[in-house]
Amino acid sequence: MGEFFCSYAERITNVRGTVLPVFDALRQTAVHSFDFCLDATVMTTTQTLQTTPASASPAHSQSAGAAAASLSPRLVLLLAAAAGLGVAPLYYCQPMLGVLQSDMGASARAVGMVPTLTQLGYAVGILLLAPLGDRYDRRRVILAKATALVLALLLAAVAPSIGLLMAASFAIGLSATMAQDVVPAAAVLAPDAHRGKVVGTVMTGLLLGILLSRVVSGLVAAHYSWRVMFVAAAMSVAAIGLAAQRGLPVFKPTTHLSYRALIASLGHLWWHQRALRRAAIAQGLLAMGFSAFWSTLAVFLHGAPFHFGSAVAGGFGLAGAAGALAAPIAGRLADRRGPEVVTRLGIGIATISFAAMALGSFMTPHAQLVLLALATVGFDLGVQTTLIAHQTIVYGIDPASRSRLNAVLFVGMFIGMAAGAAVGSLMLAQWGWIGVIAMAVTTSLAALAVRLWPR
Repeated sequence: MGEFFCSYAERITNVRGTVLPVFDALRQTAVHSFDFCLDATVMTTTQTLQTTPASASPAHSQSAGAAAASLSPRLVLLLAAAAGLGVAPLYYCQPMLGVLQSDMGASARAVGMVPTLTQLGYAVGILLLAPLGDRYDRRRVILAKATALVLALLLAAVAPSIGLLMAASFAIGLSATMAQDVVPAAAVLAPDAHRGKVVGTVMTGLLLGILLSRVVSGLVAAHYSWRVMFVAAAMSVAAIGLAAQRGLPVFKPTTHLSYRALIASLGHLWWHQRALRRAAIAQGLLAMGFSAFWSTLAVFLHGAPFHFGSAVAGGFGLAGAAGALAAPIAGRLADRRGPEVVTRLGIGIATISFAAMALGSFMTPHAQLVLLALATVGFDLGVQTTLIAHQTIVYGIDPASRSRLNAVLFVGMFIGMAAGAAVGSLMLAQWGWIGVIAMAVTTSLAALAVRLWPR
């Protein structure tokens, strides 16, 4: 027992020696970030409170204050950064699994449970924790989850065993749902005429967090260690949490339901809001093809005629930048043309992109690879455009239920992604890559049919 504690203490000491320089750099960055992101935000919020008539109703006062606060680009930047840094911990572990396995001396199956439990925690958190934003001050919910996320990341950084790392991973997933509180907050703060634009900008931060997290964690793990990456992630979340504490306004609760009634109301919203059902079903169907592609791409590229490794398959993830950069454009288009038109446009782009991949069977390997890259940009653009439009539709259903509406939408999307991964692997095993393409085209057409079905 004494040898165990000595070994554990030595491990923590080594981590501290490597981490402290990172902590100091992050602390300095946080100080400058606070000054850059928040001074104008606090001033704008103060001016908003001063100019709101005292006789206005609470709902009207919050709406007026939200509209004024949204005029600050730095507040939008703060929300986008919070969404990106909040969701990134879900994906930090993925490129580090090989290093983590050798360092922990764990089996591949045990290490594979780390990202699985992280995603499971996120799904459970969306269903059970995301609705809290309607019941309590959304600012306090964001801060509480940021604190829990910091603690979970630090627990992962010093975990002496794979079992404790698994538990920390599940906690990371649960608390990373702070990103799903930030997006509805942006919808509340945005005036009706610009809600799509603001939500699109915040989603850009979220999507960039997903995209860049794997790149950053791979580099940090290669040059330092996976433990340093978890500590750096904790410091970044702590920094954005402090920024949110200073910069976010207070959000009035929109319901006083008990927690049990709050969760039960998710079913009520599903059955009584047809627009929500259409959005969740259509996005879930589109997510099936999206997930099927990404779940089978590495296997497809590993085989003939490409024989590529995982690095090339990971490089296709950079196509996600196209979707992230297109998010504000999709939001503006939804504001001007209406989100219904944008959903059909996005699904149409995704369907055409998936179908174009079938032409690769008649091309040389090099030409097929180019086509695959272009089609990846296309369908990612379509999927993200559709998601922004669906969020615009959902947030306009009932302002008092935006957190719960967002939870239902994303649960539908996660169900689609889980089903797509399972069915996509089956299609690849039975009918090869053309089977995956056929499945993606079919589910995309089904999503388009949902959007075209008469109301």
